[in-house]
Amino acid sequence: MSDVPLYQLKEVQKSHGAAFTLHIPTLTIERGEVIGLLGPTGAGKSTLLGLLAGLESPDTGEVRFDGGSLNSADLPLKTIRRITLVHQRPLLLAGTVRFNVEYGLRLRNAKGISQIVDAMLDRLGLLKLASQSARTLSGGQTQLVALARALVIEPDILLLDEPTANLDPAHVALVEDTIQERQRDRGMSIVWATHNLFQARRVATRTGLLLNGQLAEFAPSTEFFERPADPRTADFVQGRMIY
Repeated sequence: MSDVPLYQLKEVQKSHGAAFTLHIPTLTIERGEVIGLLGPTGAGKSTLLGLLAGLESPDTGEVRFDGGSLNSADLPLKTIRRITLVHQRPLLLAGTVRFNVEYGLRLRNAKGISQIVDAMLDRLGLLKLASQSARTLSGGQTQLVALARALVIEPDILLLDEPTANLDPAHVALVEDTIQERQRDRGMSIVWATHNLFQARRVATRTGLLLNGQLAEFAPSTEFFERPADPRTADFVQGRMIY
């Protein structure tokens, strides 16, 4: 295994109009880590995920993935296929649930597609919906299908933007268990953006707090939640910070 960190960000800035700029002076993500990313709406979580996915390039600075730059607009296909982003409001393709979950595997000419897809649909309680049109699903079902589609291709890095926002507590637990199971089995790295403090504490090895486009704190989860170094983190964790 390479000693090079999976991600290295240096002096990264990304603006969206005059009102918001994400600024990350330095950030390193190691292989196999599960990173929890907290922050209020508009703090920059989705922008940071877009940069890590290679979907956006920084205005200044550099995002490096496995030693190579993600700043290029013409990334190699082999790099693109190692990174998967699940959006908070994912778009599904026209067709059935099964068609959507199979899609990435078919693009990769994978073997045993039916068995792989059936196992994942069953794991997430979607098998009974396999033949249903994806366009008729509820918001929560859509999130589950998008997650299944991402997990079956076994990416090296899974980027999650509020993947359980529309789910009831039982399905939240199912998703967390499924993702953690796959992470342990495959050693994938995960960056998990969430508004849920309890979720971040359950799933993340390290947790960061984004405020107004700045990383206020980034630390091992136990320290982050029990002994925060920044008073803003303490306020956020204890519910005293209101936006």
